[in-house]
Amino acid sequence: MSLRVPYPLSAPARTLTLPLDHGHAMHVRCFGAEEGIPALVLHGGPGSGAAPILWRVLDPQRYRIIVPDQRGSGESTPRGRTEANTLADLLADLRVLRSALGIERWLVLGGSWGSTLALAHAADAPDAILALLLRAIFLARDEDIAAFFEGGPSLAELAFDLAQGGAVAQQAARRWHAHEAQRAGLVPTELEAEELARQVDRLRVQAHYLLHGCWLREQSLLDRCAGVPRVPTCIVHARDDRVCPWQGATLLHERLPHSVLRCLPVGGHDPSHPLAVDAMVRALDRFAERGEFA
Repeated sequence: MSLRVPYPLSAPARTLTLPLDHGHAMHVRCFGAEEGIPALVLHGGPGSGAAPILWRVLDPQRYRIIVPDQRGSGESTPRGRTEANTLADLLADLRVLRSALGIERWLVLGGSWGSTLALAHAADAPDAILALLLRAIFLARDEDIAAFFEGGPSLAELAFDLAQGGAVAQQAARRWHAHEAQRAGLVPTELEAEELARQVDRLRVQAHYLLHGCWLREQSLLDRCAGVPRVPTCIVHARDDRVCPWQGATLLHERLPHSVLRCLPVGGHDPSHPLAVDAMVRALDRFAERGEFA
């Protein structure tokens, strides 16, 4: 059986900018069929912004695809800003977005940090959730964050340097980028000036979240799962993922026993890996056809 591939890249059917509080503005791209199944795509990071591979697993003929850049991320402005940028703020932004688009319920798709935000959103607004498709589970526990930086640069030092700006921040971004690539099993690339500036902004936001435990220390993500609605839920995770270890997926599956857990033998943390793409496309096509993942 041949592997499924991403759907073709297309221009957005609609782009909008939503004003938020404290001077933030959220950049949103919409793709696909206006009358299709609403699907919210949540990028990772935090701070990364949405890349095309994240939404190209959705059939644009059957889904109404909504792709926001979270505050401080991607094309949202001001990029890299950490003030008034917390998990609670992102959850409030999703309520604003859903109201602005007039959507009652949506399928929520997220990988890595996007899976964290998707679960927190499902617990925060259970009536808004039609289904959940979660890839590369990140539970955002202190041990998960510490494991990522094991053998690499110190999070506290990186965060301090990123806040300094200039050449100090750029060097910190290079060190983080190299460590991240090594954890993901990739060869780090040389960052050109424009991309380096983006990485500095991305990592400033990410360090801000990780230093605060993603605001999930008082009530952990696993504990919040008690409020997640019993809707069709699919978890896709590669066993060799060294950024978000496999254990996170098994722990989440235990908390959501109605979920379907799909283990990929290889693929690491890469959303574009052929096995990850195949699993996501098949799951989403099946949901569009039958309303379930099993």
